[in-house]
Amino acid sequence: MKITVDEEKCCGGGQCVLAAPQVFDQRDEDGIVVLLDAAPPEDQYPAVREAALICPAAAIIIDE
Repeated sequence: MKITVDEEKCCGGGQCVLAAPQVFDQRDEDGIVVLLDAAPPEDQYPAVREAALICPAAAIIIDE
């Protein structure tokens, strides 16, 4: 799995951080997503998929 994020689309909702805190974080100044791990371990896949599904801006792209 390879993850990319579109910072231009991100609205700072933070749902990704709640779903997969080991993979996503947010910038303090504006809440925009920060990708902590572009190629997470397999045990994180379900959480990453959930984060992508619930992202209100569809800013998370997963390549499997």
